[in-house]
Amino acid sequence: MKVLVIGAGNMGLTYSEGMAQSALLNRRKLMIHDVSTETIELLRKDEQFDVYEKIEDCLPDADIVFIAVKPYHCEDLFEKIKPHVNNQQIFVSLMAGVTIDKIQDLLGVDKVVRTMPNLPAKVGKGVTSFTESDSVSRVELLMVRNLLDTTGASIHVKDEDFINKSTGISGSGPAYIFYFMQSMLEAAKKMGFSDNDSKVLVSNTFEGAVKLFNDSDLSPETWMDRVASKGGTTRAALDSMDDNNVKELIKDAAYAAFNRAVELGE
Repeated sequence: MKVLVIGAGNMGLTYSEGMAQSALLNRRKLMIHDVSTETIELLRKDEQFDVYEKIEDCLPDADIVFIAVKPYHCEDLFEKIKPHVNNQQIFVSLMAGVTIDKIQDLLGVDKVVRTMPNLPAKVGKGVTSFTESDSVSRVELLMVRNLLDTTGASIHVKDEDFINKSTGISGSGPAYIFYFMQSMLEAAKKMGFSDNDSKVLVSNTFEGAVKLFNDSDLSPETWMDRVASKGGTTRAALDSMDDNNVKELIKDAAYAAFNRAVELGE
């Protein structure tokens, strides 16, 4: 199988590095195309890639094409590559807000998979939701899923509405975590901890809490009850959050991202 990634920015390169190790490539090198001369020079130092300056030299040979450019570049890109595509190819979009219908219409193809990746894919801990057009077979979808799984986990969703919903949870979600972490870091520093000690306190607390959650069947609410005794320090913190409506504000933030994803798709 021949896989091509168009666009070697943060997300494109992240998925390229993961997929380059996939057994589906059958020892072939992953093909990658970018328009930046500087990026191309850097990519050519990586022996796991076949790097192309000209799209016409690689696109016609690809079985699966990952599109990893900024959404506002897609129309210019599609106009450029349309003469070189064929209807047996599978196009996998890593672009936010670009619908399957739009990709099919502008490229003149049938087989399209739309995804919502997230930043932790850079460290092999990503989660990618995906859905497909009717023309994509179950076997083809399984191949795409296996490629997506090289950067973490994937979940299949029934339609594009859930891609937009995934944007509000997993796509934008890492920023919510960083927001919370930043707040805790600032609190630690205000209490007098050094920058390094603050980082250790906060990062290990997050990592440990996530592991506790993942290694058990207990809900976050149950874990909170286990940590927070009546009249204790943790209960004081949780009561403060409840009094300030933090839980509803976080839900509102997730829905704000979801609603914006819908607007972008329109």
